[in-house]
Amino acid sequence: MRVTKKIREEQLAILEETYRGAKPALEFSSSFELLVAVILSAQCTDARVNITTRRLFQKANTPEAILSLGVSALENEIRDCGLFHNKAKNIFATCQILCDTYGGEVPESMEALQALPGVGRKTANVVMSVAFHKPAIAVDTHVFRVANRLHLAVGSTPLAVEKGLQKAIPREKWADAHHWLIYHGRKVCKARKPDCPICPLRQVCPSAETAK
Repeated sequence: MRVTKKIREEQLAILEETYRGAKPALEFSSSFELLVAVILSAQCTDARVNITTRRLFQKANTPEAILSLGVSALENEIRDCGLFHNKAKNIFATCQILCDTYGGEVPESMEALQALPGVGRKTANVVMSVAFHKPAIAVDTHVFRVANRLHLAVGSTPLAVEKGLQKAIPREKWADAHHWLIYHGRKVCKARKPDCPICPLRQVCPSAETAK
């Protein structure tokens, strides 16, 4: 199947209809809480991160409070998220920068966000999109997989897929489409065994036959 512009539009229409209103699975009440949660989510499920942050944010949910907590105590709080030594180091260093440079606030630019320890392009895009409601598409493993399987955006790197999605999706729908692709990847188009028979996109997916 050759994926034309018309087919891409149909794919997006189906995704929007199927996952309309999809929201982030991470729990947060501020841009800072979201930033910390996304840093913690590296190689960890959102469900596990939520368990950890519910406990952590009761004790410290601002950069200043994290600094007062100290690195060792922070490590203990996030131990069940995996890679906790490195994550605690990055979160602590990020909090120091936020306090020293941004008055304890999370900056609203991609450049400033990516300059923070532990914050890559995906994390910065999530914060830009979810916390600050700016057009951005974060490419995680689900988005990367689904975009390539649908040929909505084909690329060998997350950045290539991000740029492809930016071309394929109307700018005003970037943030929502990010969540559609994530939910589809989690619920249907799974990594090891995509559930093609029940997929609402099977008629417009060039990978459906291969996967079946």
